[in-house]
Amino acid sequence: MKYIVITGGVISGIGKGITAASIGASLQLHGLEIDVLKIDPYLNVDAGTMNPNQHGEVFVTDDGYEADLDLGHYERFLNRNMTRFSNITAGQVYSSVIQKERSGEYLGATVQMIPHVSNEIKARLSKLKGDVVLIEIGGTVGDIESEIFLESVREFSMDVGRENFLFVHVTYIPYLKVTNEFKTKPTQNSLQLLRRVGILPDIIVLRSEKKLPDSTIQKVALFGGVKPDSVFVLEDVSNIYSIPQKIHDEKMDMAIMNKLSINPTKNFKWIYPEPLNHVKIAMVGKYLATDDAYKSVLESVFICGYEKPEIIDSEDLEGLTQSEIKDRLREYSGIIIPGGFGKRGVEGMINAIRYARENDIPLLGLCLGMQLMTVEYARNVVGLNGANSTEFDPQTPYPVVDMMENQKMQMKMGGTMRLGAAEIKISRWSKLYDIYSSEIVRERHRHRYEINTYDFRNMFKIEESDPPDRLEVSAMSEFVEAIELANKKFYVGVQFHPEYTSKINTPHPIFLNFLETCKNER
Repeated sequence: MKYIVITGGVISGIGKGITAASIGASLQLHGLEIDVLKIDPYLNVDAGTMNPNQHGEVFVTDDGYEADLDLGHYERFLNRNMTRFSNITAGQVYSSVIQKERSGEYLGATVQMIPHVSNEIKARLSKLKGDVVLIEIGGTVGDIESEIFLESVREFSMDVGRENFLFVHVTYIPYLKVTNEFKTKPTQNSLQLLRRVGILPDIIVLRSEKKLPDSTIQKVALFGGVKPDSVFVLEDVSNIYSIPQKIHDEKMDMAIMNKLSINPTKNFKWIYPEPLNHVKIAMVGKYLATDDAYKSVLESVFICGYEKPEIIDSEDLEGLTQSEIKDRLREYSGIIIPGGFGKRGVEGMINAIRYARENDIPLLGLCLGMQLMTVEYARNVVGLNGANSTEFDPQTPYPVVDMMENQKMQMKMGGTMRLGAAEIKISRWSKLYDIYSSEIVRERHRHRYEINTYDFRNMFKIEESDPPDRLEVSAMSEFVEAIELANKKFYVGVQFHPEYTSKINTPHPIFLNFLETCKNER
C-alpha cells in the first residue's frame, strides 16, 4: 500500500482538496484503487455545527456523517461514495484518548501528545485500504492545531517505510503588482516549517493566479530541496474539473507513480464536464459570505453542463411587492431555493417561490426550499394566514412544517437531525417518477423539520393515482419527501439533498431534468 500526504502552506483555501481529488482521479484512471482521508485539525467532532458562511457547506455522506466540503470534491471527482471513515477531526481523536484514559486503558500512564495522541491517529491511518491512500491535512503548515497530525504522519511513514510514502506540499505564490513580480518568500518559509517537523516534500505544487516563470520554479526547487521537475504549477482555471487533465499533461501523475514505484495498468482518459449551456439560473439563498456555502448545489448544476447559478441574497427580496420581485428575477429561466437553517432571509425565499408559482417559472426547492414552498402555498392558495414552520414561529396558528413527535423524542436523547440515506417511495403520477423511472430510490437527508401531514391532510392527498391540480405529496418515506404542482412546467420540492450524490459521470437526474426545462424556457 502506498500513501500520499497533501499538506498546505501560506494560506488556507488554496485548493488542497481539489488538488488531492485531482491526483486521486488521475491515479484512478491509471487503474489504481484509491482511498481518501481528510484530516481536520479543528476541535469539533464533525462539521455539523459549523456556520456555512465561515466554513462552507456541510457535506453529508451516505452513512449519515456530517463532513467538510472536501469530501464532496472527493465524491464528485472519484465517482464513489465517501463514509464517516473518510474524515477524522482533532475533536474525535482527543475525545477517544480521553475516553480511553478514563476507562483505564493506559494502565495509569501519564497520557501525553506523544505517544498516546499520535498513536491514536496512526491507528486510524492503519485502517485505510487501497492501492494508494490520499491523506489531506487541513489548515496550513505552522498552525498549532496541525502539529500533532504532521508528527503522526511522519512517524507513520517511518513505520510503513518511507519508500511507500510521498509528501505533496501545496503552497501559494502571490503576485505583487507594484513591482510586477512573483514572491516566493512565503513559500520558502512554509517549506522551512515543514522541514522543522521532519517532513521533506517530494513534490511541490505551486498555486498561482497565472502561469509562473521558470525562474520562480527554479527558486522554489532550490529552497524546497527538490529537483525542478518535481515542482508543478496549478494556476487558476475556470473549470476545476480540467485539473486531472492538467496533472496528466504536466506529467505529475507519472512523477508520483515513479517515486512510489507504481506501474499503471490503464491508459489515462479523462472526460470532464464543461458549461456548454448558457442558461441563467437564480439561486435564492442567505449564506453569501462564500460560494462554498452552496458548493454541492453549484457543482451539481455545473457538472450537468450548465453555467453555475447566480446567488441572490434572499434578504434583498424581503418586503418587496410581487411586481418588484418580478423586476428582480425576470431575467432568470429558473429558480433554486437551497437548504439552510434559521429565520433570517426566509420571507425573501417565500416571495421568490410565490413569483415562480404564479408565473410558472421552473422551481426546484431543496430541503428548506421544499418546506417554504409548502408555507407559501398554505398562505397564498389555501388561505391559512400566518402559516409557517415552527422553526421560525413556534406560535404559528398553522404549523404546516414542524418537528415530528419521534424527532422530538430523539432530540431528548441527544439526536437532533435526520442524517444520511434512506429509501423513498415515488408516486407513479409524478414528475419525480418520470425523472427516476423507479418507484423506490435512496437519497441523503440533513434536516430536523418535516411537513406536518398529520394536522393538515386537507392540503395533501397522499398517493393519488391521477395527477392533481394542486400542491401534492409525490414521494414518501416515514415522512413527506417531495411535493409537486403537476400543472406547472417544473415545480418540485424535495426534502432530501440530491446535490450530495451528483457526480461527474452521473449528474443527478433531478438537476438534469430541471435544467433541461429551464433551457427550453429561454
